[in-house]
Amino acid sequence: MQIRDLPYSDPGDPDVRSGPRFLFWLGRNQLGGQLKSLSWGLLHQLGIAGLPVTVGLAVQAVIDRSGGRLALAGGLIVALGVLIAVGDTMLHRTAVTNWITAAARVQQLLARKTAELGSALTRRVAAGEVVAVSTGDVEKIGWFVEALSRFAAAATALVVISVGLAVYLPSLGLMVALAMPVLALAVLPLLPRATRRADEQREKAGKATELASDTVAGLRVLRGIGGEELFLGRYRRASQEVRRAAVRSARMWALISAVQVLLPGILLISLVWYGATLARDGRIDVGQLVTVYSAATLMLFPLRHFEEIAMAYSFSRPSAQRAVRVLSLHRSAQEATVESVTPTGDLYDPATGLMAPRGQFTAVVCGDPDEAGRLAERLGGHAATGEEDGKAAAATPSVLLGGIALDEIPLDAARAAVLVQDKDPVLLSGTLRELLDVPSSGLVTADAALEAAQCGDVLSALAQASADNDGDPMRTRITERGRSLSGGQRQRLALARSLVTDPEALVLDEPTSAVDSHTEARVAAGIAKLRQGRTTVAFASSPLLLDAADRVVLVHEGTVVAVGNHRDLLRNEPRYRAVVTRETDDEADAANGVSDAVSVMKSGDVPAMKSIEEIEERA
Repeated sequence: MQIRDLPYSDPGDPDVRSGPRFLFWLGRNQLGGQLKSLSWGLLHQLGIAGLPVTVGLAVQAVIDRSGGRLALAGGLIVALGVLIAVGDTMLHRTAVTNWITAAARVQQLLARKTAELGSALTRRVAAGEVVAVSTGDVEKIGWFVEALSRFAAAATALVVISVGLAVYLPSLGLMVALAMPVLALAVLPLLPRATRRADEQREKAGKATELASDTVAGLRVLRGIGGEELFLGRYRRASQEVRRAAVRSARMWALISAVQVLLPGILLISLVWYGATLARDGRIDVGQLVTVYSAATLMLFPLRHFEEIAMAYSFSRPSAQRAVRVLSLHRSAQEATVESVTPTGDLYDPATGLMAPRGQFTAVVCGDPDEAGRLAERLGGHAATGEEDGKAAAATPSVLLGGIALDEIPLDAARAAVLVQDKDPVLLSGTLRELLDVPSSGLVTADAALEAAQCGDVLSALAQASADNDGDPMRTRITERGRSLSGGQRQRLALARSLVTDPEALVLDEPTSAVDSHTEARVAAGIAKLRQGRTTVAFASSPLLLDAADRVVLVHEGTVVAVGNHRDLLRNEPRYRAVVTRETDDEADAANGVSDAVSVMKSGDVPAMKSIEEIEERA
């Protein structure tokens, strides 16, 4: 796989049983690139290993005053230099390719999972953790994949050089061969503590990132209530904890580096002392001593890869575990069993009895906003978010569209059929034209959607801010999450985006909660007009929007208890009236008392007059 071939047509089905298994799966899928990198790494390492032999030959040729052998040694050194340069260049190229392609694979997997879960992702996993996984963790996982092939080449080179030295000069070569495993494995006792400290650093960094993300997202509110300093103090404390954890982790890695400097130094001193003794006694040649010493010195370079792979694994393992935590999430326990077709018909929830007839504008009133949000998610086929909710969802029948269960059709078909707009929709950064450039039926234009959502003032504001674009609001860039706009403007732009999509069934959760009453009435009329002939469900408690709906459904304690139009329900259903008019229990009792008194008066019972007067005085 080359960088120019990215992205992958299919990133694969990852092994998400654990972080190490995910890393193994990732390395196995990079096998071709790993073998290329290993081959170039061996060429590079063995080229370096050949230098001591040629240097030894050159030294011995000078001692023996042999010009031919000196020229031969010089030619070999030049050839080895070329091989080392080519091997190092190609090793770096293939290793970095492995890094980038592995990181791209993980990013594609995360993007696919994000598209599958939608808004449920950040309700299952903290936003800061999602950010950490998709940025820093992806880089650390790619680092391990990249370092793996270089480590394999270094380990192979060490074995080859150790065996070669033992054969070339047993008296010194065996000493080096026996010392190499000790040098390579000396840091193993320190790795568990270093890994724990690295995990602690990653955890604290993730919490600090989450706190920063939440603070930035709520900055406008914090400024309104004067809470900037409070959250700034919290972030300072969190960042200091990250700094202290990073220092503690760095101390362990410094100790590991010191061990890998100290022990090889002891080896080289011992080798020089013992080799000089042998050369003085005439048991070995000076050239042989130079060869063995040079080889031992150069072996310190591949030894460094043992430290690097240990560090890469200790950093990538918790990163892989976090990635697995996201990639192991699923939309539903059920598998898609119906062909990929977009169903049509009535939208029906068997759990509550809610029916949204095809082609009608249905408004749903719930006394509990949380219950309304959960019901809106269920209408879109979204899975429950928590463990207990997941158990409940497993026993809850799926929502039906045209008699077909949403959980039994492929995800893309379900999303094309039913679109759910959250209570707090997110606007991605980009121009207004890019914001409205979404998959759609093509029957609703952007202008019609903007007009229905009453975005005239938004367009005017964007036109004034688009001096560089000839006053064209469609080319004006909207900042991240639309923070340059007011809450009502963001809400209406998100509504326009949903209207452009033109799904078979559109579910809106409080679509006008952030606008004034005059704008709300026009938005309600615009939705009813534009969505005529399409199934629309709006969760709301505003009389202006409820009055524009074809039918209104009252859901109380998880069950549909009343169906009708707004005016009839307001007159005849006390529970509906209590939610819509926000009347208190005392006001409801008083209203019911007046109603009962009027009924008694109409029946001709004179003593009822006194009761009416008393009730009116109390009212």
